[in-house]
Amino acid sequence: MRYRMLLLLCFLSLGCTLSAQEPERETAKEARIFRLPEFERAFLCVRYFEGWHSEKNHPYVGWGHCLQPGEKHSARTMTRQQADELLRKDLRKFCAMFRHLGKDSLLLGTLAYNVGPFRLLGSGKIPKSKLIRKLEAGDRDIYKEYISYCHYKGRKIRSIERRRKMEFLLLYVLK
Repeated sequence: MRYRMLLLLCFLSLGCTLSAQEPERETAKEARIFRLPEFERAFLCVRYFEGWHSEKNHPYVGWGHCLQPGEKHSARTMTRQQADELLRKDLRKFCAMFRHLGKDSLLLGTLAYNVGPFRLLGSGKIPKSKLIRKLEAGDRDIYKEYISYCHYKGRKIRSIERRRKMEFLLLYVLK
């Protein structure tokens, strides 16, 4: 009886020790992404949330690249490496569109990759977004406006909201 009690106590203490170490491992995994350069964080975030687009997703290929007139990319023959290069090229292009906003250009470029740059910058029929107007006015309290880009066909989509929150967490620069 005493032997069983001692054995049970050992297993319980071992279990408590292992469960206490588990949050430390998770924290270490979470901290690893913050050690990466910001552009790589944006790249990995977009890649994760976009997923792979095959020929059934035409005109989208790779990690969500929308085929433009004259482009000859094929979802059937595209390799992961080619899709990575295409995503990096697109992110650089979108970041350049928002370069005038300084440290927020990467966050806005990532958003533009998903919603389109003219929804943010405005065009003939679409006015400039409230998000851009706030940033141009010098107000960087943009969490609410950034997260508001989570609707599809007029309905709020939880998975898109989760994506926006993750992008904001990974890419918003405080300084």
